[in-house]
Amino acid sequence: MPVTTNPGAAATVAAPGGGTTGHSKRSWLAAAALILGLALGVAAGLVIPRFTHPGTDSVEAGFLRDMSTHHAQAVEMSMLAHANSANPRIVTLAGDIALTQHGQIGYMQAWLRDWDLSPTGTEAPMAWMPNSAGSIVNGLMPGMATPEQLDSLRKASGNALDIQFLTLMRAHHLGGIHMAQEALNLSDDKNIDWLAQTMVSGQQSELGLIDTLLKEIPPA
Repeated sequence: MPVTTNPGAAATVAAPGGGTTGHSKRSWLAAAALILGLALGVAAGLVIPRFTHPGTDSVEAGFLRDMSTHHAQAVEMSMLAHANSANPRIVTLAGDIALTQHGQIGYMQAWLRDWDLSPTGTEAPMAWMPNSAGSIVNGLMPGMATPEQLDSLRKASGNALDIQFLTLMRAHHLGGIHMAQEALNLSDDKNIDWLAQTMVSGQQSELGLIDTLLKEIPPA
């Protein structure tokens, strides 16, 4: 690097007495502005997401609330089958469904809390889904068992219990898959998309096993 002996050039770097020149002042101001900008950017990154969470009337909030209710019934039915079935394959399947869907309820309720939203809303079930009026039958979301069907499952035993559980869970999974697919179509939230796709994939796989078991179990 060439070294100049021009006193004028040196003066642009340092003034007598160690003071700063106009050029160095501008450099210092630019650096300070950069640091301030970075600090503000970090602060904005911490604050802005609080204002960009889905709202209480959003597709995301509606899906999480409705699917939590939907899952809760699946957990109840699965625990009944897990406790009362004598078929090891159904006991295992029921345990897997109960654990998986209970865990997913945990995710959904945690996200609602993180968004400062109530776990339940004032909207009717499925209000987040366009043209969903036909999806609700007797106040129940797609695939959900009626109170009478749940009461029958609680009283059943042997092959009758197994067939009722598998039949009810098959309908339940089909309804849940429908809801999750709609959430995938309507939401651009990456967490919702991940969870909904996990539900679709997992329940479609379980449907294959349910259909196999229904063919193998003798009529009650």
